[in-house]
Amino acid sequence: MAGGKLSPRQKMINLMYLVFIAMMALNMSKEVLSAFGLMNEKLTTANTIATERNSAFMTGLAEKVSEQPEKYTPLKEKADQISSFSNDFNTYVEQLKSELLETADDPTDYETMDKPDALDTKFFEGGKTTAAATEFLEKIKTYREGVVTAIRSVKEVDGQVATDVENTFNTEKVKDRAGVSKDWLNYNFEGFPLVASITKLTQMQADVKTTESKVLSALLAGQQASELSFSNYEAIVVPDKTAFFSGEKFKGRIVLGRFDATLKPTKVMVNGKEQSEVQNGQIMLDFPAGNVGEREVKGELQFKEGDSTVTIPIKSSYAVIPKPNSAVISADKMNVVYRGVQNPMTISIPGVPSVNATAPGLKKVGGAGKYVMNVTAIKAREVAIKVSGKLPNGSSVSDSKKFRIKDIPRPVGTVRGEDGSIKMSKSGLDKASIGAILPDFDFDIKLDVTSFKFKVSGQPTINVRGRRLDSRAKSALKKAKRGSTVQVMDIKAQLKTNKGYKLKKISPVIVELTN
Repeated sequence: MAGGKLSPRQKMINLMYLVFIAMMALNMSKEVLSAFGLMNEKLTTANTIATERNSAFMTGLAEKVSEQPEKYTPLKEKADQISSFSNDFNTYVEQLKSELLETADDPTDYETMDKPDALDTKFFEGGKTTAAATEFLEKIKTYREGVVTAIRSVKEVDGQVATDVENTFNTEKVKDRAGVSKDWLNYNFEGFPLVASITKLTQMQADVKTTESKVLSALLAGQQASELSFSNYEAIVVPDKTAFFSGEKFKGRIVLGRFDATLKPTKVMVNGKEQSEVQNGQIMLDFPAGNVGEREVKGELQFKEGDSTVTIPIKSSYAVIPKPNSAVISADKMNVVYRGVQNPMTISIPGVPSVNATAPGLKKVGGAGKYVMNVTAIKAREVAIKVSGKLPNGSSVSDSKKFRIKDIPRPVGTVRGEDGSIKMSKSGLDKASIGAILPDFDFDIKLDVTSFKFKVSGQPTINVRGRRLDSRAKSALKKAKRGSTVQVMDIKAQLKTNKGYKLKKISPVIVELTN
């Protein structure tokens, strides 16, 4: 506007423009200061509400602890830890704000709080940070690290909350719009109007209150979610009675029961007596069963809930039957049948004169419940034998039992009846018979060796048919030196009673020559 030759009138107009722009800038500055002040007021009000909400939560949690200490004490301890960090930091910031506001002529006139002198004097002096600034940064660090550590030790709180705290209260260096790296404290507080700095401090308090609210809410929500999770439920079959006679129909119902190891009733009464033993949320009962017949279990559970007591009735029954005078003993792991053999079986139902048993490969071979079972052709790992019969009163009774199906164990090769690693003379080996056995097998099974491989140290392997050395094997044996080893391996054999059954690979025999 000052370039070129201007008339006095134009110069006057230009000067008026400059004055007008300056006045607009001055008014805008006042409006900004007022806006900061109003924002600070709203944040302060919100902080007061958040403080009341958090205090109410802690009061409610304390009541829960008095009702169910085992359940809620761990949550209360974590909540107290977070509240302690929050209260300490909030108190420090509030005191800092009070000190700064004392320097203002009128703390309610935001348009006069445009100077940065108060905070700059407290935090910055001679181009360096003061002890007060160092204390401020240390207070932020103590709060940040303490809260983050506490949050990450609580599984109920999402780890993102801890990450938010780290980001919100991060005091690492920052870059301004020009890309210049500055200290966090200088970037956020140096040279700013007092009202702006006060508002920033109030915002930090708001962040503290918000974090505290998030954590406290997550603690209770996590506990409730854990309690309501279906992993805490079990399907419980509740029969109409605890004993049924043969031939009766089973009647009952299935309900879902929630198990809580921390839940402890205020009082438990069963059959007129108070029960005091509670383990993992379960009331342990221990009393005489009583005489033969049906007996009842009656009582109630009492839980304290606020100012009232909730009562849950107990009603059940059980049957007392005569004590048996004989035992039934079975080895569960011995329920096994083998492929390749005839498995003998005796099948009966106590008190039933005759029974009918059915299963793949099962065949009756005589009276008194004698059967044999051949499971060679069954590829499954289990087979079920179903048994049925009629009681003397004409009613039917049935049962079934599963047997594991196993292959015949791995056979062991033998030379002259000996297995493993043995010592033998050349002449003895020359005349020896190659065999295969099933040591410690419950069935007396004979195996026929059909071929094997014969290996003398330093000489080619010889395939031999039959169970004795042939001329080639004997010739190789004659060349063997004293102390050398001979391997009888890859022995092929078959069951005498079931030649089509494929045996597992037979273990070899190592022979050390003694001459």
